[in-house]
Amino acid sequence: MFEITYDEALLLEIAARFDLREPNRLALAEVVKALVAAGGSFTEMVADLATGVGKTFLLSSLIDYLAAQGVRHVLVVTPNSTIQTKTLANFDEASAKYVAGAETVPFVITPENFQRTEVGTVLRDPERLKVFVFNVQQLIRPSDKVSRRVREDDETLGNALYAYLENTEDLFVIADEHHIYHEKAKAFSKAIRDLHPVALVGLTATPDAADIPKIVFQYTLGEAIADGHVKVPVIVYRKDGTKDERTQLADACQLLRAKDDAYTQYRTVAADAPRVRPVLFVVCQSIEHAGQVGQMLAGPGFIGDPSAVLEITSQSSEVALQALADVERLDSPIRAIVSVNMLREGWDVKNIAVIVALRKLASQTLTEQILGRGLRLPFGQRTGVPMVDQVDLVAHDSYQALLSQKDVLRRRLQLPAAQTEVDAQGAATTTPSAGTSSPVPRPVAEPGSLFDPLAVDPNQGDLFTMAAEPDEDPAEATPVLVLQESQQRQAIPTPGPRVRIEGAPRIVFPRQEAKLVTARFSLSDVHDGDAEAAGARFIREVPTLIFRDALDARRRNGDIAIVVDPQKSEEAQQEVASLDTVREELTQAIMRQPEVTAERREKTAARRLVTAFLRGAGVTSTEQAAAEWGQHRRQQAIEGIRQLIRTAIGNRKQERTYVLTPVPLPLEPVLVDPAAPHAYEDDYRKGVHFQGWKKNIMPTASFDAKSTEWALAQLLDRDEEITWWLRVYTTGQAFIHTDTGRYFPDFIAIDKHGTHWVIEGKSDADARDTSVLTKKAAAERWSRFIRDDEQFGTWRYVFASETHIKQAAGSWNGLLTATDPQ
Repeated sequence: MFEITYDEALLLEIAARFDLREPNRLALAEVVKALVAAGGSFTEMVADLATGVGKTFLLSSLIDYLAAQGVRHVLVVTPNSTIQTKTLANFDEASAKYVAGAETVPFVITPENFQRTEVGTVLRDPERLKVFVFNVQQLIRPSDKVSRRVREDDETLGNALYAYLENTEDLFVIADEHHIYHEKAKAFSKAIRDLHPVALVGLTATPDAADIPKIVFQYTLGEAIADGHVKVPVIVYRKDGTKDERTQLADACQLLRAKDDAYTQYRTVAADAPRVRPVLFVVCQSIEHAGQVGQMLAGPGFIGDPSAVLEITSQSSEVALQALADVERLDSPIRAIVSVNMLREGWDVKNIAVIVALRKLASQTLTEQILGRGLRLPFGQRTGVPMVDQVDLVAHDSYQALLSQKDVLRRRLQLPAAQTEVDAQGAATTTPSAGTSSPVPRPVAEPGSLFDPLAVDPNQGDLFTMAAEPDEDPAEATPVLVLQESQQRQAIPTPGPRVRIEGAPRIVFPRQEAKLVTARFSLSDVHDGDAEAAGARFIREVPTLIFRDALDARRRNGDIAIVVDPQKSEEAQQEVASLDTVREELTQAIMRQPEVTAERREKTAARRLVTAFLRGAGVTSTEQAAAEWGQHRRQQAIEGIRQLIRTAIGNRKQERTYVLTPVPLPLEPVLVDPAAPHAYEDDYRKGVHFQGWKKNIMPTASFDAKSTEWALAQLLDRDEEITWWLRVYTTGQAFIHTDTGRYFPDFIAIDKHGTHWVIEGKSDADARDTSVLTKKAAAERWSRFIRDDEQFGTWRYVFASETHIKQAAGSWNGLLTATDPQ
């Protein structure tokens, strides 16, 4: 049983030698504490560090700590060849990616060299630190179709390499990109456990939900942004609605040129800064799609050079993969990398400056992995130059989806509450908190967003993250408790159907509808002056802006806040067209209007109007006539001349004709509350239905004003001159058209002579309002029209103010005398 001790001085020494960032130093300490707590028994743990913070440094420093503790066998497991190549470069002093700082230099054993004679010599040396770097596929037990050389006996070694590892007593396994192994969890787990290691330490930036209980340290992307260890993500979008792939790629290329200028400008003030050229990274939907995008980027107006565009797919050649490995070299010609699903993780370069995702990102994990390709700082630290310290994510069609999910950058997974402490002697104790339980992961995004964990990528598996209620920090989320009331509530009566009072009549309200008959339109009705004035709006070129919003992170009261920080907008390049093309487009816009006929006279008039329109837009000389117009200016000009014609069409002389539409009242059945207050027993309440009426066609009615509507209802219900009345609501179909809209009166009443009265009550303060008087005049015109039509009997209109109602003193005839209806 091999045990690790906690050595604070050694941790500080290693942190200094490797120049560890603070999160890596803390992560190293927590991993060591967890190893101490295990006491030599097998343990599996995960360190969750945001992409770009430097998990590679954590890996190398952990190996050095283990070596100082006497460990001589460390197995580094990688998920694929890309990450394996990167990991080997970290141990190669000749590589630009070498991680310096180790006091004990390891002998690195790989699938390519483990059968060499010198490796056998090293394996028999108990003092040499041996680091084995193998892919997980090379460790899993072979099948009938797949052989594993590490499990085969070797003459040089005298045994199988796998058997050698099984027989070591101090084997520690470090799994890079640990989250990937859940796809083959059973086979991976067995392959590792069969080796009987002391511990398995997983490193990842996007842990699988099943591994949450194993996490001993986490450092979120939000923390990394706030602490300045990575670039600040910037969402790039347009407000003009343009979101096609060609536009996104053109904007990305323009931003790349701006980044290149910013990198170059920074080096003029930081003479010791290395030369770095920014690169565009494009994620496509398929291999075929990647080929199409690569061809587009190689063309004019984009990257413009086929040799500068690199396509990386599962079918890429060794030459392409080598070009990918050399993309950070000063002599690399690559300016854009087009990928499908090959570079999700483990591919670490510092010069990705602009990212375009042309495929739907199926989960938060995948989104963070792709964004992570551009998070590393090109000069190793923040420069203070925004265009250098930021990575732009072009998202013309998904800005709101990304913005709404901005807080995923700061979310911490809910870890089990057990905490490991190390006493002064280096002994570790684990104290679980009372009443705690393992968190249950839930999906957190709206379906269809870029962070949607329910839209599962077939290459990703089900990748979820912790969630809380909307706008709630998962770290502060508490269980939702359902409380049962101990007291019984009084039963609420179930509303029943509300129908007409027995014997009440059905009123047929004559709704007056206007029909407009318009004169035939001709372009000859449009004056040159109107066209010239309309064109004056387009005398200047109209820029198209690329908007950029940074998702910056700041520490506040021990928490991380993600804030949207608007950046300087970029002016996008536009396609331009000659004035002849503009003239033809404007003419077609006029002729496409459905009211414009294809007669010769109309075509001549259209050309006349376009000439006047362009004259207003400044085309008054030969030089101006030769100028080219940008796409945005053309589009707006087309809409401008279209609107000119639509306005002229709308201004044609119109004649009104009227028809009467019968509207049966009341509409029934509706619901009524049997517990409604009584009209004669309870006090008035606004908006509440009252029952107990004598002459109301419906059993209940509600009112908005006591001094007018309520008072009129009381009058109508008591007076012998009135046989029936009905309350009219704004939700119904009984209304009178006015010049400004629909007018809903308050009541319809039937007197004993069969006359129908439309009644409106208004406060004295509102009675002289212009809009009220407009409605009154419309209702009086309407009543005269109905009487003259004679199809619906006699209808009259009463407009009663508060003073009129008081003067009536509860009498219908008194109200008619006070109001003098027309």
